[in-house]
Amino acid sequence: MTTFAAAPKGHFLFGHAREMNRDTLGFLLNTLELGDLVQIKYGPFPLYIVNHPDLLHEVLVTHHEHYQKSDTTKRDLYPVVGEGLFTSEGELWKRQRKLAQPAFHTKRIAGYAEIMVNYTQRLIDEWQNDTVIDVEGSMAKLTMQIISKSVFDAEVTGTDALSHAVTYVLETTDRRFNRIVSLPSWIPTTENRSFDTHLKHLNQVIQHFIDERRRTGEDKGDLLSMFLMAQDDQNSSMSDKQLRDEAMTVFGAGHETTAATLTWVWYLLSKHPEIAAKLHEELSTALGGKTPTFNDLPNLKYTEMVIKEAMRLYPPAWGASRNLMVDTTLGGHALKRGNVLLLNFYGVHRHPKFWDQPDRFIPERFSPENEGKIHKYAYLPFGGGPRICIGNAFAMMEARLILATIAQRFTLHLAPEETVLPSRRFTLRPKDGLKMTAVARETVFA
Repeated sequence: MTTFAAAPKGHFLFGHAREMNRDTLGFLLNTLELGDLVQIKYGPFPLYIVNHPDLLHEVLVTHHEHYQKSDTTKRDLYPVVGEGLFTSEGELWKRQRKLAQPAFHTKRIAGYAEIMVNYTQRLIDEWQNDTVIDVEGSMAKLTMQIISKSVFDAEVTGTDALSHAVTYVLETTDRRFNRIVSLPSWIPTTENRSFDTHLKHLNQVIQHFIDERRRTGEDKGDLLSMFLMAQDDQNSSMSDKQLRDEAMTVFGAGHETTAATLTWVWYLLSKHPEIAAKLHEELSTALGGKTPTFNDLPNLKYTEMVIKEAMRLYPPAWGASRNLMVDTTLGGHALKRGNVLLLNFYGVHRHPKFWDQPDRFIPERFSPENEGKIHKYAYLPFGGGPRICIGNAFAMMEARLILATIAQRFTLHLAPEETVLPSRRFTLRPKDGLKMTAVARETVFA
């Protein structure tokens, strides 16, 4: 039986909102001690924090139709991704998911492996031995280049107009997402006007890609080509707006989440040289100095374990919110239509009931013999249920290939005095970025 608890009474006006916003991750961890389903007050409104894998399964799978993405999430993301897979609901979501699914078939995404490795090699060809690298910025630049080529067959440099527009739009959305109260977008503030200008430019660029592809009918092997060719049961295809919304959803999600994951991987490896040594041993055995390919992935088991454990400790999606659409029960506890739930992925990933030594970095948790023992809904780096991230296989392939490519040529060291703290933004990232020293490894490439 799961337990229900109400948090100690908070501020008479703000409830627990100020405490939660001051240190969201610490607050979420503290609620684990209170119960499996914890009621707090966010301002005057009740908010239910879900802290147990069984309850997460109930929300995401068993009764998923009772819950929808929260209004706040939709409000902040709609200008950017419209009614893409991340924000759409009901029949529209089902249709779009069915249309988009073939684009992420294993055989299709295998074709992107070479793109991922080539761009990674370009990046590290610019690195010099014993120089300080902006790791977070480098990973973001790299994943933007990869997703641009994979979605639109477009080359970006990280400093061109498209990259600048995407970066500005996503960073502004990130800031809005973290505010308790945001001014309406129609108020002509400097930020709102600049956001509208950059978003307009971004939409024009995407529309140009769509128009050009419709004109030529060419399959360039990218995701946009797959979206254009997709048809539903009535032989209908996506409209230009749907194409734009899905392309932008994939672009935004595929860019930010993998960059955040890799940033934490480098940080954790620098803090645990014994684990880095095991990783390098596998890379030496499996690759022998050659660049990795899609066919090498089955031999990179420990590489995959390192990435999965990094996503356990620092899940890019640290939580998710849901609005309850009907009166119901959750774990036997009555909830009312309109209640808002916060799915505490970050907390459950570190819950001592489900993880031994939960705060330690132990990739062996995800070895073939151990992974099956993990409660399926105690580990949700890509969400779960019907709305699990459609690009999870793409992201895992990208992370493994990037890590294997870079780690053969460089070791990244954190300065001894450097303090790195996670920051709850739209994705989970280091509060003040991550600067590390790149040290070249003595590797002979085939």
